[in-house]
Amino acid sequence: MQESKKGVSVEQVWEILKEIPDPEIPVISITDLGVVREVKVTGDQVAIKITPTYTGCPATNIFEQDIKIELVKVGFKQIDISFQYSPAWTTDWLSEEAREKLRRFGIAPPDGTTSDKNFLLGKDPIVACPQCKSTHTEMVSQFGSTACKSLYKCKDCLEPFDYFKCI
Repeated sequence: MQESKKGVSVEQVWEILKEIPDPEIPVISITDLGVVREVKVTGDQVAIKITPTYTGCPATNIFEQDIKIELVKVGFKQIDISFQYSPAWTTDWLSEEAREKLRRFGIAPPDGTTSDKNFLLGKDPIVACPQCKSTHTEMVSQFGSTACKSLYKCKDCLEPFDYFKCI
């Protein structure tokens, strides 16, 4: 187990990262999102690799800033954050816990995975309403509150909701 001079291990850094919310969807953490790829600790230095969700995602700079703020608090003097672009981030990296948190928050999680036949054929997903669980829903707009979400409406309970696109 790698440990810093202050006694902060790799596992403890992961625990700290689990508490950093996604700035666009604060109900999930950056680790729930799957953007943190690697953590290395050497003395009072820590190196972290993250994969942006997509090129130009405005949250990426905030991920970096929030990581540095939290790790300085526990005594790290040098924090190196690098970006890993390959493999590209995919919604397949969302944890099951993240998918459930999204549902409870009122956001429909991605339907299936990027390897699903319907996704590969470009067919519209069947999106269940996070409020009433009905699949009698329709897309209102390809873009929702952020570029990674679409706006949907449930035809049964009439509630609008975001759907986290399968990317």
